[in-house]
Amino acid sequence: MRARFVALALLLSAPTLAGCGFTPLYATPGVSAGLSSIESVAPDGRTGFLLGQALDDALARDEAKPAAWRLTMDLRETRTPRGRRVDSTASRYEMVLEANWKLTSTATGVVALEGSTNTEVTFDRADQPYAAIVANQDAQSRAASELARKIQLQLADWMLRNGGQ
Repeated sequence: MRARFVALALLLSAPTLAGCGFTPLYATPGVSAGLSSIESVAPDGRTGFLLGQALDDALARDEAKPAAWRLTMDLRETRTPRGRRVDSTASRYEMVLEANWKLTSTATGVVALEGSTNTEVTFDRADQPYAAIVANQDAQSRAASELARKIQLQLADWMLRNGGQ
């Protein structure tokens, strides 16, 4: 009996929810087409490459169409020791990855949007050299993925405000 009541309530509330004006961000009138028309230009270096790959995945770049936008970035990566051992060596590191980026129209060359985004990740410093390298590379990968997600959200917000260009 209770299940029928819940089902009836959901059925009756569906027209109300449909009329409220809610549109998912990536729905048809949303921003998916605009995001897929952004070409990201990755900065040099391993972290820049990882960021470029993460952005291409996040923006779902459509290679079949010419890019309407070009996203250029400058990266700054800092690594700060956190936590000290008895012998004064660092036991953990904090990596801060900051990107200053510009979204430029490929047709006009006009900068449409500029932003600065950063992210922080921490990682353990291992005693074994190979493990220390892997931990650092994993931190770079995690930071690049998170930074790409933040940039994607800022671009999606801007595109939504500007009619899903």
